[in-house]
Amino acid sequence: MEETTPDPDFVDVDQGLTLACIAFLCLLLVAMIIRCAKVIMDPYSAIPTSTWEEQHLDD
Repeated sequence: MEETTPDPDFVDVDQGLTLACIAFLCLLLVAMIIRCAKVIMDPYSAIPTSTWEEQHLDD
């Protein structure tokens, strides 16, 4: 009987590149969700204070 060696279980190049791109996009998505949540929680911290001082209200 001829013994066949089992094929190694590995990810081919195309599938590996696809998984790497999906992982990178998921990291970007998580970073954007965190950034948007911070802006929603405290919107005035994103605005520089110099713009507040430059605007004068006319009474």
